[in-house]
Amino acid sequence: MILFFSIFFAVYGTINYYIFIRGWQALAALPHLRIYYLIIFLIASLSYLTAKFLDKFLTPLLYDALLWVGSFWFSFMIYFLISIFLIDISRFINGQLNILPGIINQHYEITKLILFFVVIFIVGIINIAGYINTRNPVIRTLPLQIQKKESTIDKLNVALISDVHISPVNDGKLLSKIVNKINELKPDIVLIAGDLVDDKARILKERNIGRSLRKIKSKFGVYGITGNHEFINGIENTVQYARELGVHVLRDSSVKIENLFYLIGRDDRSKKQFTGKDRKSLNELMNDVDKGLPIILMDHTPLSLEKAQNNGIDLQLSGHTHHGQF
Repeated sequence: MILFFSIFFAVYGTINYYIFIRGWQALAALPHLRIYYLIIFLIASLSYLTAKFLDKFLTPLLYDALLWVGSFWFSFMIYFLISIFLIDISRFINGQLNILPGIINQHYEITKLILFFVVIFIVGIINIAGYINTRNPVIRTLPLQIQKKESTIDKLNVALISDVHISPVNDGKLLSKIVNKINELKPDIVLIAGDLVDDKARILKERNIGRSLRKIKSKFGVYGITGNHEFINGIENTVQYARELGVHVLRDSSVKIENLFYLIGRDDRSKKQFTGKDRKSLNELMNDVDKGLPIILMDHTPLSLEKAQNNGIDLQLSGHTHHGQF
């Protein structure tokens, strides 16, 4: 865990320093704005860390405000980094080939200032669109066939969700919307492929954010696994919290559902990073599984697919990548 946070702080600090310096340089034409830029940058870049490390000393209102600002900053930070990196590459190429119009070099400080505000505008639009997209989850239907001679089940309607990241930002309203969409599908079983939470269980309980999960209706129940954020926020407490909300959390274990199919849930591969212990191998988890029945594996990170196939897994369900979304 110490190594994880050491790397995180080093990377986070380096990225923020790079962005800050480039922004500071871009304001050379309007130096009186630099003090405001400094204040805004410090608030934005330190809000999330302040909320997470001082949560016990903050009022709920202040905690939520810092978390909102800090959460958005992560996304702004990534897009600022990409934008500035592309600008710096363009500067380097121009320095070698001199391909940009002369007027840009003649009015370099004004050019930097214009780019400063253009980048902020574009990144702002991207984040607004991303937020709207987040608040309006889309259902994707995938018809799949699994041929197993010993299976007596003809059809299974599975509702899969992942990386909901419930917190004061992704709050109870969003979760309620997701639950309503799930219930409209009338699923036989609901699966949660990790990263259900994005905050400490204590804070989620205080806000009663996860209450909508109890309203999920399905024939065989709700099953979930751990993701890296369950470990980041305290694995034992977050798992207990999920179980209190009616989620059967599978931790390196398997369950046979009504003698129809198997469901295997693996602990996230970040387990060793946070606990010092390895997760069970897939070979171990398959020891007591009848391969004549359909076997569904949940593993938060979509890796080792060939290994899953070689072990007789019929379907692996994962999350983690956010489908490319920040």
